[in-house]
Amino acid sequence: MGTWKLNEAKSKLAPGMGKNNTVVYTEMKDKMEVTVDGVDKDGKPRHGVWMGKADGKTYKVKGNLAWDAAAYKVVNDHTYGITTMKGGKVFTNGESTVSVDGKTRTVTVNGTDADGKKFKSKAVYDKE
Repeated sequence: MGTWKLNEAKSKLAPGMGKNNTVVYTEMKDKMEVTVDGVDKDGKPRHGVWMGKADGKTYKVKGNLAWDAAAYKVVNDHTYGITTMKGGKVFTNGESTVSVDGKTRTVTVNGTDADGKKFKSKAVYDKE
């Protein structure tokens, strides 16, 4: 949980996919809320809010992100599996892992863009 800022120097972002500059995880009783702010591939602002449980089920995203739904699943004490979807089709599969010291979070994903081109991305975030 907490606020995470993208560390571009440590990240290997997929070209032409935009980036999530800030991601905020908020615990809400039996759910969590994930708020994402960034820019799309053209540099235009994007914002989205996902609220759901880390139960592997798909929950809708409100906003203008590259995906419109996501499913989180607990892998272990430091890692969530994440699947994002766009229009009912899988957009990305990956994992979000928080370091043992809790200071960094690494998100690795594999996906397929709207043109059917496969991509890989690694985003490293520092905790604020």
